[in-house]
Amino acid sequence: MPLDGLFVHAIAHELNEKLAGGRITKVHQPYQNEIILVVRNNQTNYPVLLSAHPAYARAQITQIPYQNPKTPTNFAMFLRRNLEGARLDSVSQVENDRILHFSVKTHDELGDEQTLLLTLEMMGRHSNLFLVREKDQRILELVKHVPADQNRVRSLIPGATYTLPPKQDKENPFDSTLGTLATILLDQEKDTWAKSIQQSYQGFSTQSAQALVKDLVDAPDALKTTKEWLANFNQPKPTLFRSEKGNLSYAAFPWNQDGEQQSFDSLGELLDAYFAGQAEADRVNQQAATLVRLVKNELKKNESKQKKLEQTLVDSENAESFKVKGDLLITYPHLVKKGMQEVEIENYYDNNNLLKIALDPRFDGLQNANRYFNKYRKLRSAKDYVLEQMEATQEEIDYFSSIQTQLSVASPKDVEDIRVELVEQGYLKEKTKVKTKGKQTKKPKHVMGKSDQFVATDGTLIEVGKNNLQNDQLSLKKQNRHKIWLHVQKMPGSHVLIDSENPSEQTLTEAAMLAAYFSKARDSANVPVDYLPAGKLRKPNGAKPGFVIFEGQQTLYVTPTAQLVQELRK
Repeated sequence: MPLDGLFVHAIAHELNEKLAGGRITKVHQPYQNEIILVVRNNQTNYPVLLSAHPAYARAQITQIPYQNPKTPTNFAMFLRRNLEGARLDSVSQVENDRILHFSVKTHDELGDEQTLLLTLEMMGRHSNLFLVREKDQRILELVKHVPADQNRVRSLIPGATYTLPPKQDKENPFDSTLGTLATILLDQEKDTWAKSIQQSYQGFSTQSAQALVKDLVDAPDALKTTKEWLANFNQPKPTLFRSEKGNLSYAAFPWNQDGEQQSFDSLGELLDAYFAGQAEADRVNQQAATLVRLVKNELKKNESKQKKLEQTLVDSENAESFKVKGDLLITYPHLVKKGMQEVEIENYYDNNNLLKIALDPRFDGLQNANRYFNKYRKLRSAKDYVLEQMEATQEEIDYFSSIQTQLSVASPKDVEDIRVELVEQGYLKEKTKVKTKGKQTKKPKHVMGKSDQFVATDGTLIEVGKNNLQNDQLSLKKQNRHKIWLHVQKMPGSHVLIDSENPSEQTLTEAAMLAAYFSKARDSANVPVDYLPAGKLRKPNGAKPGFVIFEGQQTLYVTPTAQLVQELRK
């Protein structure tokens, strides 16, 4: 189901139950339209994601790690001044709409108690996050400033009065007697029930309405069935559905839907599992747009170069034919006159069969012969150079293919490592700050991100490198020499290390599935994965980051699944 009013009802219930009465200890803005509040309640820290993203707007307790920018945004600084240390009084939904109020008790500049509302509107591209003073409904700040010429319905700038989005003339199903439902069921055809429910009640998406109708079709008591169905949103049983094609969908409880089902203990865990791939990929694309473009251009350039080299190699294989033509022209120069485009000469190398020879009309026979001899000498000497260049170009293609794969499976925290590597390799210029008067501060040394960690079913630690710097760290560390190393066969992918010299067969299979999942073969079946002790790996002199050679490996064939990756994530 999409994030409709019914699902937001369930989210509000979960957030209020876990967060009400807690203290806001930290405020971060790791991404453009998303805020993380760390709320401490009942001796537990809850990272609460409030997202006004156009495609992934939501509110949830999240366990997905995030990385803060070095310099906090103005919005983040404003929220810190007003919210850190304040008490989160309650989380409430506006009727059955996709709007949540986080009511915060704090003090103003004079020390008087006041209530601020952190209001999240989850409405697609119109999503926004406001900090509003409850007393006079004044907007103190908001994450997206919208000029008056772009929204004439209400003012969305600091200092304006906060007003709710235009209200639709629909009933709140949780407060209604559901009297309209009887009319719909009695007076209309079954195939129109879902649409009529949507038009009559707040918060129903198409999927939600269709799911309710499935339960109503054969229900002896429609009113009772509907009330029981709605009650599920107060006591959710979060469920993730996976279709045969691998498409994901989610619901607050396991309603009638085809596909494989997976249950979660909380809505936050459910949303983490659902949005992990999509939202993370979007964040990476935002942060790494320059890198993605660079890698794409480098691949295109090198693939084009490789094609030209291949053609040159084909030409060099035909070098003897140029020598033959030169010999014939120098033997029979009198047959060629200036202005001729071609000539046919008996080829004494081929039983005197006639050979057609193309000519440059500007030259006579001897001069055309010299042109063919020059081509022959160049191609003979170029062959070794071309082979050398083809090998170097293929290495570039392999390298940028691996970077492209790493960007496709990267999380936001991995992007900076990839950027630093491309700077060190000379493919990307490092940004330089404009010098200002006064003391110059030394640029801090880059701290490499940690590899992703997973725990096998038997408790063994499995580490996955998400970029070449992490891969080298995992694969070439002396203390890791006796641990088992894995990599997808003959394809770009992550280096995987099992923290054991003699892992169980199940752990080995799970690690192989991680290696396949974090590779170019993520969506393939029966993926070959090589494994061997890390001590058998060697790095050639001058090799690029992440490149190793080995022999004596064994191979497993596995089919990666996103569900296993989620289950093993530490």
